[in-house]
Amino acid sequence: MTFRVLGVDPGLTRCGVGIVDVEPNRKATLVAVDVIRTDKDETLERRLLAVGAGIEHMLDEFTPDAVALERVFAQQNLNTVMGVAQASGVVLMLSAQRGLAVGLHTPTEVKAALTGHGGADKKQLGAMVARVLRLDAVPKPADASDALALAICHAWRQGVATPSDPTSLTPAQAAWRAAERSGGRTPARPRLEP
Repeated sequence: MTFRVLGVDPGLTRCGVGIVDVEPNRKATLVAVDVIRTDKDETLERRLLAVGAGIEHMLDEFTPDAVALERVFAQQNLNTVMGVAQASGVVLMLSAQRGLAVGLHTPTEVKAALTGHGGADKKQLGAMVARVLRLDAVPKPADASDALALAICHAWRQGVATPSDPTSLTPAQAAWRAAERSGGRTPARPRLEP
């Protein structure tokens, strides 16, 4: 059974959105990718409305099974953090309205899931997104590639075969799930090949 995930790299100026279908064997296929853009000169409420309209369009047109969202973390630029948090709130609300579960993932978790190393750079992550999705080029801008990476990470971490059946998980997924349940640190992820 295919698991469809909407990945969102939240932001006010550029909000990356990407949809992937992931098979039980972890093979991922690109469904759609876009970047929702807003004008910095617009009022905050108009910008959030535009982000919301773009997210609603993706949710309604592609009907994902789940949503993956980048977890907000502290940065030095308060304005950036606020914009990311506000856009994230819109995504969370729209997902909840549709009864969709939302997975929150840090950039380090996403990098580890796709490259095997949480300290990978944007170029390495983009290259793995292109490889996993069998694309000729890395999706541009980075917001688009990051959204797809979030969607892939979420599907792989959920165990796309049957998430509630631990026997359907790969050894790496089972170890990850056990660490999450025990409240311990998540184990290092092995390099994941498509």
